[in-house]
Amino acid sequence: MDDVTDATLIRRARTGDRGAFGELYDRHVRPVYWQAYAVLGNASAAEDATQETFVTAWRRLGAISTAGSALPWLLVTARYVALNARRGTVRRERRTTELPDEIVAADDVPAIVEAADVRAEIDRAVAGLADTDRALYELCLEDGLTYAEAAERLGLTHASVRNRLSRLRARLRSDLRALRETA
Repeated sequence: MDDVTDATLIRRARTGDRGAFGELYDRHVRPVYWQAYAVLGNASAAEDATQETFVTAWRRLGAISTAGSALPWLLVTARYVALNARRGTVRRERRTTELPDEIVAADDVPAIVEAADVRAEIDRAVAGLADTDRALYELCLEDGLTYAEAAERLGLTHASVRNRLSRLRARLRSDLRALRETA
C-alpha cells in the first residue's frame, strides 16, 4: 500500500479509519521520534513526545494539510511538543534543585530567605503577565531563545519582542525594588 498518499490516509482517518491512521503512523514515526530526540536528547522523553505528537495529529486531523506529505506538519508539531516538554522539565528542575553551594556554604539564613523571597516575587510577577509577555519571558529569559527565535515562534516582529522584553525587564526590576524597600 506504499502507493497510497498521505493525503488519502488522512482523508480516510478523518472518517474514523484507524487503520489508515496506523499506516500514517508507521510511515512517519521514525523521523518524528528523531525530531523529538534532537530537541530533548533523551530517548524516553522523545518517545513520550512522539506519542503526544501522534495524539495531537489524531485530534487535529482536520488541520493537517492534505496537499502532499503529512511529514512536515508532524515534524513541526513534534518540535513544539518536545520544546514544551523541555520547558516543563526545566521549570520542574528549577523548582526542585538544591540551593547553590555558595549560599549553603555561607550558612547565611537571611540571604537564603531573601533569595527565596526574590524567586517567589519573580514567579508572582511572571504569573500576572499577559499570555504573550509570559511566553516571551519563558522563551527568552528562561529558555535562552534569541529575539528572532521567539518572534518567529509567537508570530511577532523582532522589534516587538525587543520592546516587550525591555518593558518586562523594567517592570520586574521595579517589582523587585518595591519588595526590597518593604523588607
